[in-house]
Amino acid sequence: QVQLVESGGGLVQAGGSLRLSCAATGRTLGRYAMGWFRQAPGKEREFVAAISWSGGSTYYADSVKGRFTISRDNAENTVFLQMNSLRPEDTAVYYCAASSSPVVSFTARPPNYWGQGTQVTVSS
Repeated sequence: QVQLVESGGGLVQAGGSLRLSCAATGRTLGRYAMGWFRQAPGKEREFVAAISWSGGSTYYADSVKGRFTISRDNAENTVFLQMNSLRPEDTAVYYCAASSSPVVSFTARPPNYWGQGTQVTVSS
């Protein structure tokens, strides 16, 4: 069993930055693809970014390409999402997820584990 705990959310002005962290306990993340999803009020949960277990491959939603960067530290069992040039439309609850599927299939199958989410609010 894997427990995922997100942190780093908060309130930031448009154009600002935040760095989200997702710490895993219970099992090493070394063989899991990891990713971030988000859900804004009244909207469905959407994919944001994913990274392979080795960190060698990353994928991003078009809406965040060039602004967000996903990374991981397998030694620390932690995944990060660096968010720059934030926009009001980035406001959402951000969820960390772990999948035993290959990263290319990250959105094709439901992740094995989810975190509880962390709120990100971007003011205009």
